[in-house]
Amino acid sequence: MDTMTHYMGLLVANQPWNLIMFMAIPVILAETLAITELMILFSKNLTGTARKVNRVAGILAGFYFLGVFIYLWGNAVVPVTAGRQWRGIADVIAVGFYLSGVIPLMGISLLEIGAIARKRDPIGKLKLHATFVGIFLVVAHVAMIFGMMNPAVLGYAGTGM
Repeated sequence: MDTMTHYMGLLVANQPWNLIMFMAIPVILAETLAITELMILFSKNLTGTARKVNRVAGILAGFYFLGVFIYLWGNAVVPVTAGRQWRGIADVIAVGFYLSGVIPLMGISLLEIGAIARKRDPIGKLKLHATFVGIFLVVAHVAMIFGMMNPAVLGYAGTGM
């Protein structure tokens, strides 16, 4: 029986490339967003270097992760679902939460390019931006926790779902 979620299997396969593409790049961008977000919130400087770095990281993160989402949806989620190869609920939660990260990250990108929240003042946009960062951090950590779990812990017995 496989004792690894598809999330973890993806990261350990094709070393180091999958780890870089599906974990390192998104995490580096998300951590850059989180750190610069704190710098902006504490300094209240909405035009400085931290804000410029935050803006670039925000645009890159959403569009990069949209590409990851599309790739994994077609090359992992659909085939695993069609083949009834899910390794229990931990597997579904890990992959589902990982892919749901596209929602807050695209929210950040769309906010940065002016596609949403155009009528909000700078503080309103900052609050929305920080909310998206927080949501992403939560869904990413849920994905990591369940992704590293042995699926048997939540009852997977090798039969697929």
